[in-house]
Amino acid sequence: MGANHTDFLVIGGGVIGINIARELRRRYTDSTVTLIEKESDCGLHASGRNSGVLHAGFYYAPGSLKAAFTRTGNRDMTSYCEAKRLPINRCGKLVVAKDRRDHPGLDELRRRGVANDIAIDELSEREAKLIEPRVKTCERALFSPTTSTVDPRQVLAAMKADAIQEGVKVECGVQYVGRQGSSVRTSAGPYQAGYVVNAAGLYADRIARHFGFSERYRILPFKGLYLYAGDNAGALRTNVYPVPDLRNPFLGVHFTVTVNGKAKIGPTAIPAMWREQYEGYGGFKLKEFLEILVRTFGLLALSAFDFKRLAVRELAKYSRTRLVSQAAALLNGVHREQYRTWGVPGIRAQLLDIKARKLEMDFILEGDRHSMHVLNAVSPAFTCSLPFSRYVGQRIGALLN
Repeated sequence: MGANHTDFLVIGGGVIGINIARELRRRYTDSTVTLIEKESDCGLHASGRNSGVLHAGFYYAPGSLKAAFTRTGNRDMTSYCEAKRLPINRCGKLVVAKDRRDHPGLDELRRRGVANDIAIDELSEREAKLIEPRVKTCERALFSPTTSTVDPRQVLAAMKADAIQEGVKVECGVQYVGRQGSSVRTSAGPYQAGYVVNAAGLYADRIARHFGFSERYRILPFKGLYLYAGDNAGALRTNVYPVPDLRNPFLGVHFTVTVNGKAKIGPTAIPAMWREQYEGYGGFKLKEFLEILVRTFGLLALSAFDFKRLAVRELAKYSRTRLVSQAAALLNGVHREQYRTWGVPGIRAQLLDIKARKLEMDFILEGDRHSMHVLNAVSPAFTCSLPFSRYVGQRIGALLN
């Protein structure tokens, strides 16, 4: 079988891969850009299974890539949805304090919001209840007016259609197999590519090592689940979040208002036992299971952060009673019988620095004149996808010039 030839080959059809492919097509108008996706359609993993929240950007440390891209990404994604007539729920977000011990956390979020030039309002408890009458908060709260929700699958479908219309060759059902010299081996035969971009999510680290990168990094998958309420649409006016522990990348159990007004609670952040452990034993791979088991036990013993406490806390969320109980700390009138339906699970491709034994908090890229590898593109990557992809295009351009 003869090799397929392309100037740019993008591996992975999630929101990052699609938009990097579009960005390369815009930058290099005379070049061919091919995107391969192992599944039957794009966005069937993290991109299509995420919460749909367009974050504002006040969580992230000033100077980080996440801080730089979230504000712009929120604006760009909002404009994109409006231009495409895709539904968007501009419901905002309240961040509440369980008690006075959370007040320094509110202060830090406010400081980050100001430093990142994010619109964020400081409220009294009475003012917070005017936005959401059921909210529980201790004396103070923060409100983010630019946080909103969308349907990620609709957004992905529109972006895939745009990519094809713009001249990107999108080939679904084509799986990366390996590298042989200058050739990329796939289930559809070899590709000769002038430049390779790896945006493979859960397998980005493994592919990167074939190109000599990701030496100190490994993906540690975390499963996220949301529990849906049976309430009528509109029962909750805004997203409601607790003050997070900013030492780890998870935001805690919260309420999300979906694009159609439904309420859900979650997510969990449970360590997955293999990379695509969505349900039951589907996708089970013994080698992955053993590798992740060893890695997890290593973190329990020697991590640079309190992984044991994080793991115990998250595993408890497998209990519907415990999950609803945590959510009930944020709102009045929350009862277990209202929350019965588990949503589609998603898996977060969280990057672990195996030398420092810590979870990476920011986006991580590694590359050279032949390939670029998106190693850590976790939340809020969906929000950040448009400016982040422009940044990747700039990085590639600097390497090729």
